[in-house]
Amino acid sequence: MTLQSTQERMRELRLHGMLEALAHQQSQASYSSLGFEQRLAHLVDAEQSHRDTQRLQRLLKSAKLKHSATPEAIDYRHSRGLDRGLVADLLTCGWIERQQNALITGPTGTGKTWLACALGTQAARQGHSVLYRRTGRLLEEMDVAHKDGSLAKLRGQLVKTKLLILDDFGLTGLNALGRSDLLEILDDRVGTGSTIMLGQMPVKDWHAFINDPALADAILDRLIHSSHKLELKGDSMRKRKSASAK
Repeated sequence: MTLQSTQERMRELRLHGMLEALAHQQSQASYSSLGFEQRLAHLVDAEQSHRDTQRLQRLLKSAKLKHSATPEAIDYRHSRGLDRGLVADLLTCGWIERQQNALITGPTGTGKTWLACALGTQAARQGHSVLYRRTGRLLEEMDVAHKDGSLAKLRGQLVKTKLLILDDFGLTGLNALGRSDLLEILDDRVGTGSTIMLGQMPVKDWHAFINDPALADAILDRLIHSSHKLELKGDSMRKRKSASAK
């Protein structure tokens, strides 16, 4: 079999990482001194790296994160109550494997969404499926799904997601259907996935905001149990950056 036919078979088998690595070996004289097993190992490593990269790109695309945030870019310099130790623990993603939740609260502009997206990126890097939604927008989608018969499909998508990020909780009021749907979403995730809930109001005010004692108890029981809490403080980082730019 000629090299050209071998390369064609690689394309047919979708061994794109290996194909690119083979071309690299052919162009570099230094590889000629390596034995067959070493060169083969390099090809296999290249294929694995290519597949890992492709999978990460797919996970990040489907996650629809609001920000292209990365753990390496988390800003610990400003006094905003960011617990470096807790963040480091969250970045291990062990809490996701244990199906625990994270609650991030604080005034607008303190970086809640950006931090959640950085955690989402890290989760995707470790192979976990991620989905970002604004809470109000998701509940609107649920409302539509009730009417067009697609509710089961939407709930199935949510329950299969290992990390669900719900932003802007408490920004818009909850009606009876919204409260019920939120409970169903969280109940489906018990023992199957983790949720990051973001909101401006402190967690202690969430019960009153839900405005239905029975449903509030049920929702918070599923959300707060074994959760990690980050309460950010300080001035808006957006305002600070704007002032620095000027």
